[in-house]
Amino acid sequence: MIIFDLRCVAQGHVFEAWFGSSGDYEAQRARGLVACPICGAPEVDKAPMAPGVPAKGNQGGMAAETVKAMLADMAAAQKKMLTNSEHVGDRFPEEARAIHLGEAEARAIHGRASPGDADSLRDEGIPIAPLPFPVPDPGEEN
Repeated sequence: MIIFDLRCVAQGHVFEAWFGSSGDYEAQRARGLVACPICGAPEVDKAPMAPGVPAKGNQGGMAAETVKAMLADMAAAQKKMLTNSEHVGDRFPEEARAIHLGEAEARAIHGRASPGDADSLRDEGIPIAPLPFPVPDPGEEN
């Protein structure tokens, strides 16, 4: 596992992301699977990082195995949430708004929204949140 500090180009949000390798990061980014978890912006670059200096002895910090287990638990929780959720792709803003206004059947949905669309939905009081891990379109490989 490798940890990168990433920066969202649109808003400047800095966040940490874990990848199997540097090549995994590049491949996922090239396929549009890396996005800002705060605003959903797809334009993300590596941010300057301080070198990792391990703690002396067993003071502070989490063991890599603990972090891997936590990430696996998060991935499993997301997978479980998406089991009964409809993928609406780029129609997410319109579908979320229609559900909120009672113009469409109430159901769990997931998809893509631009940072501006996500802000508008939140401003309208529509409860949305980014997922911790990218979700490929149906039929697309991970």
